Order: sequence, then structure tokens, then C-alpha cells
Amino acid sequence: MARKQSYDIRYDDQTKKHLRAIETKYHSRIRAEIEEQLQFEPTKVTRNRKPLRQPAPFEATWGIRFGPENCIRVLYGIDEEEREVQIQAIGVKEGNRLLVGGEEVDL
Repeated sequence: MARKQSYDIRYDDQTKKHLRAIETKYHSRIRAEIEEQLQFEPTKVTRNRKPLRQPAPFEATWGIRFGPENCIRVLYGIDEEEREVQIQAIGVKEGNRLLVGGEEVDL
């Protein structure tokens, strides 16, 4: 069976600020989910991973949700030529609001 080629995962500088606004107990889970779900098939549509309607915040093209009650959101883009996933935003969904870095963002 052929081995799938992996994507490099890169984080925008602003994602550190976004993480500071999220409870520390979720940080390791966020990193694990990003690596598990986006390293090999970041463009595969699943129940919790979908392309975003444009224009989207942070110029992201894809979004993934996970965590307790799917409250964690990660917005990302993909560079197929470089085989790279660029994490552009990490936030928390509270009701109908998406909070990224403690600020509300329209999705």
C-alpha cells in the first residue's frame, strides 16, 4: 500500500495570541487534533472539516471543529505546491458567536 505524503503544518504568528484566549487545558488537544486531522488529508471533506464560504476571516479557506460540543474552531489554508497547511486562526464557538483571541469574528 502506498504511503500518503504528509503536509507540513505552519502556524501564523497571531495564533499564539488566539491560544492565550483559550483555556490552557485545551492546548494539547488542539495541537493533537490539528496534527492528526490535517497532516495527511487536509482537503478531505468530513462532517467536521469543510471549505469555508468566501470571503472568510483571516483569508482562511477551510475550517475544522472539534473539542467538547465541537466548540473549538481552527481556520486554515492549504498550499498544495509546498504541501503546507497554514493555521490562520484558532477560536472558540459560544452559541452563535466565534471568539478568536477574545474578539468576536463573523464566520
